[in-house]
Amino acid sequence: MDNIKTIFAKELRSFFDSPMAYIIIVVFVGLLGWFFTSSLFLANISTLRTFFETAPFLLLFFGPAITMRLISEEKKAGTIELLATKPIKDFEIIIGKFLAGWALYAIALVPTLMYYFTITMLGSIELGPVVGGYLGLLLVGGVFISIGVFGSTLTENQVVAFIVSFLLVFILFILDKILLFVPGGLASIFEYLSIDYHFSNIARGVIDTRDLIYYFSAIGIMIYLSTIILSKRRWA
Repeated sequence: MDNIKTIFAKELRSFFDSPMAYIIIVVFVGLLGWFFTSSLFLANISTLRTFFETAPFLLLFFGPAITMRLISEEKKAGTIELLATKPIKDFEIIIGKFLAGWALYAIALVPTLMYYFTITMLGSIELGPVVGGYLGLLLVGGVFISIGVFGSTLTENQVVAFIVSFLLVFILFILDKILLFVPGGLASIFEYLSIDYHFSNIARGVIDTRDLIYYFSAIGIMIYLSTIILSKRRWA
């Protein structure tokens, strides 16, 4: 646990020691704000629906952008081999870096709370869907960040890591949008595997254990696969 904490703190600090964290937060919040305000007065109702519909789409790009350097940069610089000489297990490296990326994403979500307070000044809004929506965004972000960490373990090239991660999260994102083209027997499987399907459930304010199992299972599987890929360097 101490090793995970050390790696987590080091990675999170490295995000904010460079312009990367600030650029990600400013651009993420700025784009969400633009989509949110552009439809706020057209809808003429107190709702964060546009915000919760737009955020997962933007995460398709920001998730891989946050994680693309986490492992690939260490591979390219050769510092990942130095970690092998220390009493640190591979899964501790993966979990520490995953938590740092997830924390950066959670920090980027904090400024978006101003959208909620803006809405409350304009009219009444149900709190349940708001809490569910933010919980769903955290979980979607967790899955996308874990996939991004996996993509970063595959290569020492950050651009390749970004592209691979983007393709994987994009596939998860569109699965429930192509059901009309899927044979009936596979439709329910595609729907369950779709990340947006589970987010839609939670964003309505309904916390179902099946959705939570989906998210935490996906995160666990990607961390496990990332650990396997990373550990292969010891066998080479």
